Amino acid sequence: MDYLSFKIFDRLYCIGDKGASSYIIETSDGLVMVDTGYLEGCDRLIESMEKLGLSLFSLRHIIHTHGHIDHFGATKKLVSLTHAKTYLGAPDRAAANGEKELSFAKELGMEFKEYFEPDILLYDGDVLSFGDINIKCVATPGHTEGAFSFFFTLEGKKIGIHGGAGLNTLVSEYLDKMELPYGLRMDYLDSTEKLKHEQVDVFLGNHIGHNNTYEKYERLMAGDGEAFVDGREWGIFLDSCREKLIALMEKEDK
Repeated sequence: MDYLSFKIFDRLYCIGDKGASSYIIETSDGLVMVDTGYLEGCDRLIESMEKLGLSLFSLRHIIHTHGHIDHFGATKKLVSLTHAKTYLGAPDRAAANGEKELSFAKELGMEFKEYFEPDILLYDGDVLSFGDINIKCVATPGHTEGAFSFFFTLEGKKIGIHGGAGLNTLVSEYLDKMELPYGLRMDYLDSTEKLKHEQVDVFLGNHIGHNNTYEKYERLMAGDGEAFVDGREWGIFLDSCREKLIALMEKEDK
């Protein structure tokens, strides 16, 4: 399966693919999308919404975990269709609007011109109110300077979406090439410690491998309504992120 389209529970949906995850939250202020994936997957994203009975024209808000094209690639097109408001961590604005080439397009061997100007820039501790749903925004720099993690509650369950866990932007070759500070590595480690203070019952990754989306989907389809509920997974994931970066730094030091 390359594409996912299903209800996780209550008013929370997964509509992403194997390249990057996207989610929909139903609120009394319309639909909120978290990340839009690649531009090439936009039509499939819309098809997924239709399949789930979610009207594209009810999309009111698009929030982004960070400024890479696998997370904002389809945003401009979706905004042209829906006029949804867009939200992004302030330090990643230059990546989203094309002012700086930090979208990771070239590294992926792709040409990209569908940049956008975020309507609302996010800062640490912001709370976004979408009718009956409040989303807490926590700055978690490292993978990018403006990565943000999001937290909200549905049916008494604490939902957490990690802002960006990849180490591909923290290898010395990439940092040197893009003239980015090595301090981003410490930011990443600090972010993992910071996030441990958040209670998370349902962990959603912005890539399917982060939270074993396929495996949980199969369990959900087999009748396990609690397939995505695991209060231990968040902490285990954060510890793994920390250990992997420390191992990378030790390897490069040698």
